[in-house]
Amino acid sequence: METILVIDDNSHFRKIAGGCLEEHGLTPVLAENGREALKIIEHRPPDAVLTDLDMPEMDGWRLVELMRRDYPSVPVVLMTDQGNEQAASAALKAGAASYVPKKDLRTNLCDAMSVVVAALEAKHHKVQVRSFLQQTEAHFILGYERNGPTALVSHLQGNLSRIELCDEAAIFQVSTALTEALNNAIDHGNLELDSELRERSKQAYAALREERMQHLPYRDQKVYVTERFTPPQATYVIRDEGPGFDHSALPNPKEPKNLLKASGRGVMLIRTFMDEVTFNDIGNEITMVKRCENSC
Repeated sequence: METILVIDDNSHFRKIAGGCLEEHGLTPVLAENGREALKIIEHRPPDAVLTDLDMPEMDGWRLVELMRRDYPSVPVVLMTDQGNEQAASAALKAGAASYVPKKDLRTNLCDAMSVVVAALEAKHHKVQVRSFLQQTEAHFILGYERNGPTALVSHLQGNLSRIELCDEAAIFQVSTALTEALNNAIDHGNLELDSELRERSKQAYAALREERMQHLPYRDQKVYVTERFTPPQATYVIRDEGPGFDHSALPNPKEPKNLLKASGRGVMLIRTFMDEVTFNDIGNEITMVKRCENSC
């Protein structure tokens, strides 16, 4: 049963609101002001908040701001007296989910809460549907588009976040590994650039990179990316059209003498952040697996 936190310094309106929520099969929790409400929220966030706009100590406007910042998934519905329409409008723009005039509160509140209840049900359905998920797969082709790797990693990160397969720390690790793998596929795979050149001269490295992007055979080569979710794991396959490389010959970047070298650093990060990393025989395809059962 969903819990709704009701905040109003007027006990009469708290009683009316609480009764209406109970009629909808919801569990009201009552607070007299914003500060008391925050203590309740910190202890156990409710499913939704119903708050008066004008209150002592902390008003509903400030509460909306704090909820938006710290608990963005919890909807906030405002209750206001006549004459506060401008303040209510500002609070709605700041992130409140709805607005209920206190005049004829019972009728207006029941209408507003039916919308909130529908949103809460949709949230629960999302969790249920996620439990149905067996596998999803998507394929992407990347050239030398400006900011292409950044845009793709952002999209893949969003997908991982949407299905809530991993926690934020694991998602960050996956994003770092994807960025390194894509950069390796483009620079060292398709463009056949040498990390040692970058260590000697970043300017020469950048110039050669730009030149090769304009000429055959490098110009038309692509990077192929496969994203596959089979809960509780995420798999990413990145393949370039270059000649490949002997990944076993990479220097060990964990050795002190190699820590500051560019060569092998990306693969080290990938191996550190992903649970399983393999290459195909010629070394132009990497498969990375992240198992998230312990981080969800």
